[in-house]
Amino acid sequence: MKQSVYSARSIRGLLMAGAAVGAVAMSAAPAMAQDIEEIVVTGSRIASPNLVATSPITVVGQDEIKYQGTTRVEDLINSLPQAFAGQSSQVSNGSTGTATVDLRNLGAARTLVLVDGKRLPPGSPGSGGSAPDINQIPGALVERVELATGGASAVYGSDAVAGVVNFIMKDDFEGVAFDYQFSFYQHNNDNAVASVVRARNFPLPDDSVTDGFTRDATVVMGASTEDGKGNVTLYAGYRKIDAISQAERDYSACTVAAGNGVWTCSGSGTTAPTRILATAIGGGTAPGDAQVRENGSVSAYTAATGAYNFGPINYYQRPDERYTLGAFGKYEINENITAYTQLMFMDDQTVAQIAPSGLFGVSATIRCDNPMLTATQRTQYCGSLAGTSNTVGMTLFRRNVEGGGRQSDLQHTSWRMVGGFRGDVGGWDYDVYGQYARVNFAQTYYNDFSIARGTQALDAVRDAAGNIVCRDQSNGCAPYNIFTPGGVTDAALEFLQTPGFQRGYTEQKIASGSISKDLGDYGLTFPTASTGVAIAIGAEYREEFLQRTVDTAFATGDLAGQGGPTLGVAGGFDVTELFGELRVPLVEDAPFVKQLTLDLGYRYSDYSNFGGTDTYKIAGDWAPIDDFRIRGSYNRAVRAPNVQELFTPQGLGLFNMDEDPCAGATPTFTLAQCANMGVTAAQYGRIVENTAGQYNSLDGGNPNLQPETSDTYSIGFVATPTAIEGLTLTVDYFKIKIKDVISTVPSDLAVNRCGTTGNAAFCSLITRDPTTGSLWIGTVANVLATNVNIASLSTSGIDVDLAYRFDLDDVGLADAGSLSFSMVGTWMDTAKSEPLPGEGEYDCVGLHGATCGVPTPEWRHRLRTTWATPWDANLSMSWRYIDSIKAQGTSSNPLLSGNVNPLNQKFKAYNYFDLAATFSPIENLSLSAGVNNVFDKDPPLSSALAAVVGNGNTYPGVYDSMGRYVFMGAQVKF
Repeated sequence: MKQSVYSARSIRGLLMAGAAVGAVAMSAAPAMAQDIEEIVVTGSRIASPNLVATSPITVVGQDEIKYQGTTRVEDLINSLPQAFAGQSSQVSNGSTGTATVDLRNLGAARTLVLVDGKRLPPGSPGSGGSAPDINQIPGALVERVELATGGASAVYGSDAVAGVVNFIMKDDFEGVAFDYQFSFYQHNNDNAVASVVRARNFPLPDDSVTDGFTRDATVVMGASTEDGKGNVTLYAGYRKIDAISQAERDYSACTVAAGNGVWTCSGSGTTAPTRILATAIGGGTAPGDAQVRENGSVSAYTAATGAYNFGPINYYQRPDERYTLGAFGKYEINENITAYTQLMFMDDQTVAQIAPSGLFGVSATIRCDNPMLTATQRTQYCGSLAGTSNTVGMTLFRRNVEGGGRQSDLQHTSWRMVGGFRGDVGGWDYDVYGQYARVNFAQTYYNDFSIARGTQALDAVRDAAGNIVCRDQSNGCAPYNIFTPGGVTDAALEFLQTPGFQRGYTEQKIASGSISKDLGDYGLTFPTASTGVAIAIGAEYREEFLQRTVDTAFATGDLAGQGGPTLGVAGGFDVTELFGELRVPLVEDAPFVKQLTLDLGYRYSDYSNFGGTDTYKIAGDWAPIDDFRIRGSYNRAVRAPNVQELFTPQGLGLFNMDEDPCAGATPTFTLAQCANMGVTAAQYGRIVENTAGQYNSLDGGNPNLQPETSDTYSIGFVATPTAIEGLTLTVDYFKIKIKDVISTVPSDLAVNRCGTTGNAAFCSLITRDPTTGSLWIGTVANVLATNVNIASLSTSGIDVDLAYRFDLDDVGLADAGSLSFSMVGTWMDTAKSEPLPGEGEYDCVGLHGATCGVPTPEWRHRLRTTWATPWDANLSMSWRYIDSIKAQGTSSNPLLSGNVNPLNQKFKAYNYFDLAATFSPIENLSLSAGVNNVFDKDPPLSSALAAVVGNGNTYPGVYDSMGRYVFMGAQVKF
């Protein structure tokens, strides 16, 4: 009979399946009964008595969750070397308000996320939010997490390209438990950047800061029926996270730039006081690029002293408030039918704050009698024509420092309901269920500026009473006096600051059924084996729908700080699937073949938008002896285009680039190279640089997209040597190749390749402003970046999982408990991308940057050592290692190479050490405490980071950017 509770025998099996994490502390459980328990391991629907997976699996157990002080599930996953930083609480500019999982750095959309083997829905209808939001997972209810490497589409369907993350929940609880976690960050500000900040007279934080407080409380209640046939587990949780701004760390108190051997403070060319690009008339003497001074005059703008320090107001950690509620229930109606259900609810609200909005290069015609100009300015710009109706064409840059930072208030409310029946009929196991999930989304964007109203508020006159008023007083216009120091009024802000609204939802419906059987009961067993052939077959129907509506301000691109329009989207698709698996024991208990097993899988999927697709797997497992086995697999997987990729209307966005090679007085590219992308001789050498490094792109969907396809190969071994009791070692090589990747041509790559090669495939994507030649001023300039099936990706490497435990009695320390070690590490061999067929590929192993994205270290590991004392206490230390990383521009590959300042060239290797302890003073009380990043190591700094995940001069999702993480928790059971 199958059991619902995982015994120590199960844990050892999971270790053999590749789980060297989290299970070690459980391996000291008492010996079990002799009954063999069958369970289903992630990556297959066939229950197995020997618990050996033919594909690599890593398991994170309850102990690891406690040792890390986990309150955010994404932090737990991102600590593993297979996972890379994606959307998290440490993303501000570009945040979707969700938390995502990105295995192998292949993109969060290529990682399938499951809860007890069933899909988690798309996370958000907001832009970029299609990947599942693991904020929906209450950490206190997680029994363990299983990560399966590589393609698993034959078993689970679309999206399982990089792998599968399966959250196994506690669903058989009895009693009442209260879990409370409290944590905060402590950091000593002693970075050398502080002297640079001080030299610019920018504010510095206190020498020692304690902030980012998190409170997480969960109540779990469960009861079983008297006959033991049923159980209901209920939970409710509340989590509140305080914000941390970049102003609270000295190394992010200004936006750094790489100088001559030292960091300097850089910033944005949209400034406060106002920056003005104009050509004076009437013999005026104003510089062509000028900035307003405190005395009301203008003088030449210099980026070194005049750029706006936009970094400090950005959030390092977003404030967040989350409520969770749910229930897991099951009841054995009879020996053949068990009904079960899962109900999960989440309401999460967070705020992403970035630098103030303002006038980002607004073209305005300013009359020489405009009363907002000071007398000095009228003379400087108009000369002898001062006070007349003559006009000066100005391009104005002005930060809304009076109104404060732009704030994106993001709320996600999700429901997930599963109901089904499972059991045994005629010796066939079955599982039939329906699932409905919905995520409601609300975004309210505060403190942004209306572009149209900005132009209106700049044209001012004096009324009959001598007051300065708008020439056009419609809509309650109030003059925006950015020429006179201190001239901005509350009335002007009330007129200009325009909220933006987005609302929407995602909806997922699933009906699924499968049956499985050991066909050995019918005599279908190879003569060389004692275990029968096992089969699982089934069918699934799934609907996906998404809708996002936006207000006029978003849709028209009137919000100055958005970089262009944000358009609504609506659409959906459905898919009908048939699938099957076979597990074929070929040989058992023969000389040099203790076990030889073949696994086969196939799935046919019929999509409403593009038709049919096939996925399949072939895997094998050979154990010459009990202590050693070799496994290998091949998987064909697919990722169908999601609704946003298919149906998002096209509109302007932003991309990061170290420099526009055609901008500045001495451009990097020659005139001929710049002419390839439309720069005229008159514009060459006069195009204004963007010190913020952000340029316009034209983004959007494509309803004719086809699915991505991938091939995953893995081969490795599992060793559990009897001679070294308690040791488990797994080593697995993996290679994942993806073609027809839904992507855009990287905009910075298009600019680079157009200039260096003149290839029309790249140059046709670039449109420069016809007047200025700019790629960032105005709404005409852009680099085309709509979705297409054009690219290819591949990655390869080796995963190493090691677990070892021994009693200290064995080394002469009587009654001293036990010592255990667990290590999970990944060596990356390749991380290749080919943006356009035939145009070459680049490898991002050991690199980071605008094209490569987050750092991809060649080697990364986490090693934990735990002493289980005889006094109901465990002490644990973790060593996290991240290999050295170079800027992508240091690569010799022409697709990546560029000029890189020595300060930006390399991040040194990083070592972090964490300490944790658990203690149970009485039977029903468990306490935990710890410190991550014990030595308060500062993160590496760079002024050339990837977009979105690069934040505060570093990568907060990769490195510990906020200092020591101190946590403590208590769990009381009744």
